[in-house]
This record gives sequence, structure tokens and C-alpha cells, in this order.
Amino acid sequence: MDKGFAIQFAGSFAAVALLVALAAWAKIAKPMSPLSEARARVLFADEFPGKALDGLWVTNDGRGALARSGASALVLCEVGDGYAARHLPWAQAVAASFRDGVLKLDLADVSAPRARLAFDSWPPAGVA
Repeated sequence: MDKGFAIQFAGSFAAVALLVALAAWAKIAKPMSPLSEARARVLFADEFPGKALDGLWVTNDGRGALARSGASALVLCEVGDGYAARHLPWAQAVAASFRDGVLKLDLADVSAPRARLAFDSWPPAGVA
């Protein structure tokens, strides 16, 4: 190995190490605060303008929400450092698998294939 290659390799290694240290120090990926009902309403209004919410349920852990709008179920689920908003038929949301306090919705989407929402019970009382 010649001297030029060694210098270039050491310089590249130092630059990459510096960038990794800077990213760790800056804490670029910050944890999100739990989702509130008011914040969920704002996100649903942004993603689905003009859709009136007949009911809204925020998860126990604040990592998602589910809303009913007519015959549609509107879903917010945490993905990375944001939320993915999807819609599906309400009948599919009511019939989805609910075990151990977790509702599992198949969204049939490559970027967000499944939503896992933590509720005390599902479906909510008086809603069908």
C-alpha cells in the first residue's frame, strides 16, 4: 500500500467518523411525543380534507389513532419519525384481528403494510 492511498484512506475514515459523531451528538432522530386527540384531529384534517369524523379513538400508547368517517375507517399509525395516514372500509376495521389489546389492520400498502393499534377493547361499545 503506497503512502498516498494510506493518507486518503485515513482522511476518509476520519471524515466518516466525524459525521457519525455529529449525528449522534445532534440527536437528529428524536422521539415523538404521544399523540393527543387534538393533534390526531389536525392530522386527519390535513390528510383527509373535507371528511367529517363520526368518531375518533386514540391508542393507549399515543402511537396512532383510528377515526370513523361514514363507511370509511381513517388510520394514523406511527412510521419512523412521523405518521402514515391510510383509509379502509369501516367493516374491515371492525372485523380486524384484536388480541392482547392490539388491533391489527391490514392496510395492503407497500410503504405501511400493517397498522398495530393498542386499545383496551375493540370494537368500541355502541359502534358497529
